[in-house]
Amino acid sequence: MIPASNTASGGLSWWHIFRLGLIQTSLGGIVVLTTSTLNRIMVVELALAATIPGFLVTIHHVVQLARPRIGYSSDVGGRRTSWIVGGMFILGLGGVLAALGTTLLPSQYWLGMSVSALGFFAIGVGTGATGTSLLALLAKHVAPERKPAAAALVWFMMIIGFAVTAGVAGHFLDPYSPERLLTVTGTVSVLGIIVTLMVVQGIEPDGQLASTSDTPPTEKGAFSNALAEAWQDPQARVFTIFVFVSMLAYSAQDLILEPFAGLVFGRTPGESTQLAGIQHSGVLLGMTAMAISTLIFKSKGALLLRLWVRGGCLLSAVALFLLFWGGLTSPTWPLEANVFLLGTANGGFAVAAIGAMMILASAGQQKREGIRMGLWGAAQAIAFALGGFLGTVAVDVTRYWLNDPAMSYGLVFACEGVLFLVAASLARHIHIANWGGERQDQLPSFGDIALTEVGEGGMR
Repeated sequence: MIPASNTASGGLSWWHIFRLGLIQTSLGGIVVLTTSTLNRIMVVELALAATIPGFLVTIHHVVQLARPRIGYSSDVGGRRTSWIVGGMFILGLGGVLAALGTTLLPSQYWLGMSVSALGFFAIGVGTGATGTSLLALLAKHVAPERKPAAAALVWFMMIIGFAVTAGVAGHFLDPYSPERLLTVTGTVSVLGIIVTLMVVQGIEPDGQLASTSDTPPTEKGAFSNALAEAWQDPQARVFTIFVFVSMLAYSAQDLILEPFAGLVFGRTPGESTQLAGIQHSGVLLGMTAMAISTLIFKSKGALLLRLWVRGGCLLSAVALFLLFWGGLTSPTWPLEANVFLLGTANGGFAVAAIGAMMILASAGQQKREGIRMGLWGAAQAIAFALGGFLGTVAVDVTRYWLNDPAMSYGLVFACEGVLFLVAASLARHIHIANWGGERQDQLPSFGDIALTEVGEGGMR
């Protein structure tokens, strides 16, 4: 095992970052089984109303409002490893409980619902504890010039967890039986815990525990005071609002894009499913391009990160407005190319925002990486909980009044585009500290998508 003695001085190496990414892969594998596979089983195999898995998934999002408290506790303790491992244990247990509850629903409905709800509650707690602590650890110990690429790497590895688990677990789930479901879910959960225990060893050096210079004193840091301090920081506050608005727009498309393709463009179920693959390919391209650009042009890294954050939001808005226009005007509209553009813009902006989050989490006088990450994680969780729900409700309401699927879905896409424009406007006020050689008062203009209004005092 490579020693982590360089953590305190030179930051985490790429090997350490890759190892932490494996934890994200494990997290993604457990989450995709519970939020996607169990959803399908409840609706299709068990013929339950779609609102039941929707309610359970909402529990998992709402519970993550505890992220600021979790982040604060890891700040006070000074170490993140125990929170990462403990969170993965809770997440794995939640996955097994959620699957067990699903198998009980046909014969013992209320017992099954209770066990499932408890499982999704644990999934929310485990995801919040592991995810918040992992990002806080990266924010504190990754060198600034590596943070955008590190964000892209761990996000990419989480998507790998989604894809690999969905494919392999799907193979072993057929033909479906309750026993197979419990076996597959239990296996994925145990593997996730084992991987976490293996890769987390040596990431935080033992000597770090004795260093309290960066640890907020508990006598001054009651949670409510610490949260108020974080919120009073103008940069933390505007970034929280930015995360909420941008992720609300990002998540609102999830449940309506494939029905839109079928109803408006006549795509078959297989073709609309392939559309999701095209979108994810675009997401991976955007992520990769953002990471490579910030690594190659390190001297302009902060500028490029702001460009990706704001430019990604603007391009996402353009792609959504094009979906609106294409649905109304032409049955031969290049839908796949449009969706690929949307995915590329989404991927670039999302990982750039996480990179900015990691940099901003280390800013400020109190060095409270955990509570800042928790605050932004809670904003994202609320946005995701509301996004999918509000998107589907808006489509149903507009279809009731307009009786025109193209216009109904198009109006929702247009509203998402407006939200992205609002997020791009908010991004103008986010200051990302330089790690290269450029001065903020010498940054070049980018015309209509200029990212800064800079004077001697920095970003206004």
